[in-house]
Amino acid sequence: MLWPFGSTWRPVRQKQRDTLDLRWLTARTWTRRWYPQGIDLGEWRGRRTVAVSWFRQQLDGVHLASRVTFVDLERSRHLDVLLAVPDDEGELQPAPIHAGGLAWFDDRLFVAATGRGIWEFDLADVRTVRGATAQRIAGGRPRRGRTTALVAVRTRVHPVALRCSYLGRVFDEDGTPLRRVLIGEHRTDDRGRIGEFSIPENADGRFTEEHVFSPGIPRMQGAVRWGDRHFVSQSDGLRPGALWSGPRSALEQDDMPLPVGCEDLALDIDAGLLWSLGEHPWHRVVRGIPFARLGIEGTGAEPPARRT
Repeated sequence: MLWPFGSTWRPVRQKQRDTLDLRWLTARTWTRRWYPQGIDLGEWRGRRTVAVSWFRQQLDGVHLASRVTFVDLERSRHLDVLLAVPDDEGELQPAPIHAGGLAWFDDRLFVAATGRGIWEFDLADVRTVRGATAQRIAGGRPRRGRTTALVAVRTRVHPVALRCSYLGRVFDEDGTPLRRVLIGEHRTDDRGRIGEFSIPENADGRFTEEHVFSPGIPRMQGAVRWGDRHFVSQSDGLRPGALWSGPRSALEQDDMPLPVGCEDLALDIDAGLLWSLGEHPWHRVVRGIPFARLGIEGTGAEPPARRT
C-alpha cells in the first residue's frame, strides 16, 4: 500500500530543549473533536513508523469513535486507520474507547480501553470501507460524496484487573523488546497502580500478571520500562507535564519537562528517543526526547544508567 497524500508532519528540532518535535500542519492541531492519546512505534508496510491513537467525542464529552494515525518518520506522511468492532449482525461499528495507550507487537495492536480491559486489533487485516459505513465508523454524520476509510477490526477483549487507562512497552537491559506491557491507572489522587503483564501468545491466552505497584503519583498518563528503569508521565493541566524515572520502588522526578497535556510514553531504542505527546488544542506535539538528555548513554547497546 502506498502512503496517500494528505496532511504532513514537519519534524522540527527544538535546539533550546534538544528535542525532536513533530507538529500537525492542519486543523488537527486545534480541533476539539479528536484528541491524541496513545503512542508506540513499529513497522508498517516495511517502514519505521510511529502510531498515535485518537478518540473522537461530541463537544459534551460523549465518545464517538477512535482511530490510529501511522506516521512515516522518514517521509513525513501519514494515514489514518479507524478502529471498529463487529456487532451481533456482523456489521462494523465504531470503537468508542479512550485509547489512552498503545502497545504494538508485529500485526497485533493492543489498545487501552479504560474500564473495559485491553482491546486487541489485527493490523494484518486492515480493510477498506466506503460510504455510509466509513462515515459511521468514524463517528460522523452521513453526508453526500465519496468517503473511503481504512479500518482495523477488534479481534479480542482482554480483561485485566486494573482500570487500563494506558499501557506501554517493556525492554530488557540491553534494549531487547519483551513480550510484556505496563498497564496503569489514571487517577487524580496518588492511589493509581501500574502492573506489568505478559501478553498472551495465542488466541486462548490471557494477560498474566507479573507484579503490581503503586508509585504514589497522581495523574499518571503513561509508563514504559527499560531494564530496571521505569519512566512515568504525569500531566498537570495546561502546564508542562512531569517525567518520573527510576526503579519502581524509588521513582524520582526528572528535570526534563514533558509536553503540555502530556499523555502516553514510548521508547524508541533504534533512534535513542523517549516519545511523548500533548493532547490539548494548540499545544499538540509529538516529542522525542534524546536518551542523552535523560542521562542514558548509548541506545540498545548499553544498559540504562541513572543520572546522578
